[in-house]
Amino acid sequence: MTEPIAPVFAPGDLVRTRLADPPHHTRLPRYARGAVGTIVEMHGRYPLPDNRARRVPAEPEPVYTVRFAAKDLFGEGSHMVTVDLWHSYLQPAQPGAASKEPS
Repeated sequence: MTEPIAPVFAPGDLVRTRLADPPHHTRLPRYARGAVGTIVEMHGRYPLPDNRARRVPAEPEPVYTVRFAAKDLFGEGSHMVTVDLWHSYLQPAQPGAASKEPS
């Protein structure tokens, strides 16, 4: 058994989601891939569904609520969108980072 992944992000941290398009199940929505958002809160630790769906051992890891501007995800909208995302889907983003990586 490996060491559990410790929470890395805190509320207010900017993060960017992975851009990868895996050939297997993922809970990272396509519309949120490569987008920059803000951590709202951590919900606890849960096994990564991507691995569980493939019957690969999955240690619990932090799951965060991340807030995105709808306009950044969909090209329009003045509201915010929250998505619950596993640690494996996230990386730190720098202030002023582009809202989406180029495709």
